[in-house]
Amino acid sequence: MGTLEALSLAMGTAWTSGINLYATVAALGIAGQLDMIQLPPNLQLLMHPAVITVACIMYVIEFFADKVPYFDSGWDLLHTFIRIPAGAVLAARSMGDMNPALELVALLAGGTMALAAHGTKATVRLAINASPEPFSNWIASVAEDLTVLGSIWLMFNHPLLMLIVVLGFLALVVWLMPKLFRLAKRGFQALRSRMRGAKPDQSPPSSSPQLG
Repeated sequence: MGTLEALSLAMGTAWTSGINLYATVAALGIAGQLDMIQLPPNLQLLMHPAVITVACIMYVIEFFADKVPYFDSGWDLLHTFIRIPAGAVLAARSMGDMNPALELVALLAGGTMALAAHGTKATVRLAINASPEPFSNWIASVAEDLTVLGSIWLMFNHPLLMLIVVLGFLALVVWLMPKLFRLAKRGFQALRSRMRGAKPDQSPPSSSPQLG
């Protein structure tokens, strides 16, 4: 695997891990098992049946969790501690054997890319949850899964295009940062209003007026 292909795979897997880690691992492992793609030696552990099985089970759980408004935001919050480190590790292993300094650079770059993807996904989902209808939530979830599968195809068939997409996404996130903060604020406000509305009225009952 050449340098361009390795970079595409490293940044691509970090990006898709931030969107849907389990779909990324399952798709890479299954495609490798079926000889549809050639994984580098350090990523061939993804082809292990146990890894594929666990990734598929977790993907099914996430598939349904992702469709429930606000539950999906809790799921995203929990996976802040899973997707980002996993994206960093996948990026470093995609580059093959390196000296420790370059491995650290790959870990940091992969973690940054996974953080950008995960943070954007979580923010947009939180804002979408503020809408009263559930369909936008389902559409976003399916679109994320299709993005992961399409990106994996690009990594192995058009690595340069995959790198352009990933770097373009990173630049877009930096440019949209203020808007993303506003979206997150709006989503948190909607969540707070929802939680307040769900609480029963605990104010003391007013006393009955005295006659005479």
